[in-house]
Amino acid sequence: MHIIKRFLEWIKLKEKLHGNASRPPLFKEGEIWWASVGENIGSEINGKSKLFSRPVLVFKKLSSNTFLGIPTSSQDRKGSWYVSITLHGKTSVVILSQVRVFDYKRLSNRIGRIDSTNMKKVKTGFRNLFLPK
Repeated sequence: MHIIKRFLEWIKLKEKLHGNASRPPLFKEGEIWWASVGENIGSEINGKSKLFSRPVLVFKKLSSNTFLGIPTSSQDRKGSWYVSITLHGKTSVVILSQVRVFDYKRLSNRIGRIDSTNMKKVKTGFRNLFLPK
């Protein structure tokens, strides 16, 4: 699809999401949600489908409205900015380099929650990438 068309479609959806007056869902650290990531620029990760969404890990809850989230991918990738996790028997990678703050208005459906072992792996990867010794 032509990039300008995708941007225009994203702007329409973003306006709709921004106008959402519903109460925030109860999201928790370690959960993975479908989130409207959007159509972005350069090497920033994009969402897919008409909702411009992809699974995002709630890494750190900041308030009832916002959280530090990390997008995920089902494609196997290697490197210090990727951490493999398992949810419902499926392996995905958390893309640490794409960490950002998300507002609850971007969330649509809860996929599930990773276990403490997987969350520990993500936290270790995050520390190693962003807080090297």
